[in-house]
Amino acid sequence: MREESEVREGGDGEDHGLFGPGSVTWQVMGEPVLIVGGIRALLLQALHPRTMWGTAQNSELMNPDAAWARLGRTVEFVRVRTYGTHDEVERVGRRIRKLHSKLTGLDLRTGEAFPVDDPENLLWVHMGEVDSYLDVARRAGVPLTAADADAFVDEQRRAAAVVGLDPADVPGSVAEMKEYYERMRRQIFACREAREGLKRMFSPAVPQHLMPLKLAAPGVAVLVVSTLPRWARRMYGLPGLPTSDLAATLALKGLYRTTHVVPERFRYSPDAQRARRLTRAHEEDLAGWSMAS
Repeated sequence: MREESEVREGGDGEDHGLFGPGSVTWQVMGEPVLIVGGIRALLLQALHPRTMWGTAQNSELMNPDAAWARLGRTVEFVRVRTYGTHDEVERVGRRIRKLHSKLTGLDLRTGEAFPVDDPENLLWVHMGEVDSYLDVARRAGVPLTAADADAFVDEQRRAAAVVGLDPADVPGSVAEMKEYYERMRRQIFACREAREGLKRMFSPAVPQHLMPLKLAAPGVAVLVVSTLPRWARRMYGLPGLPTSDLAATLALKGLYRTTHVVPERFRYSPDAQRARRLTRAHEEDLAGWSMAS
């Protein structure tokens, strides 16, 4: 880990955190279209019953103020994990590991209590993020080769370590991720809480000051649901048709191209803008070294 940390430091010794210039993660995660991937991840994660029960039983999902505050904390965690320094990442990781270690859930099928930070649950949540971000990015048209896709999955094993997983136990390529989902599909289903969560996406309870978002919710929900794997849509009792896949892909491409009409200073968050500047400088340095050699 120390050697990897040194590689991701700039020439001036700046700490770029888990990823840094040249990483596929920095190339992908700043794109606005990835918002769709983040919401898709929530629906995919909800298909693991213990993950869903553990979340529902330990949070106020039906309270709009509490739910949106929780969403805000999740967004901030992803931001720090992606762009923060090693110290910042370790600080948020330590906090979330400590929180999860205190929580238990009740398996409504067996009556058995289980720890929320059970490795199977943590891995399912992690893979839901990785698959969703990568799938949306590739379908939207973010320029990624097959090698880039594998590199993204591999890089995200560093993120898995932040929540307490052993990176060696986490899929590190697209093929390994596919095999993981093939195994897990035999164990998951859409429980009542997951189906209720899907319904709330179309008409979410939002705080008063965010009420305009309620108008956009149905359209966003249709797009997000359409991006799910066919088997996941069928688990929710929805059509899993190839035409839905095509429509979702075309919509994502249109959204990606539309956002790229907007100037970078408005299109990207401050963290993503900084990452892009550092990445360009990194690429120029590599080109300079290549010409010199």
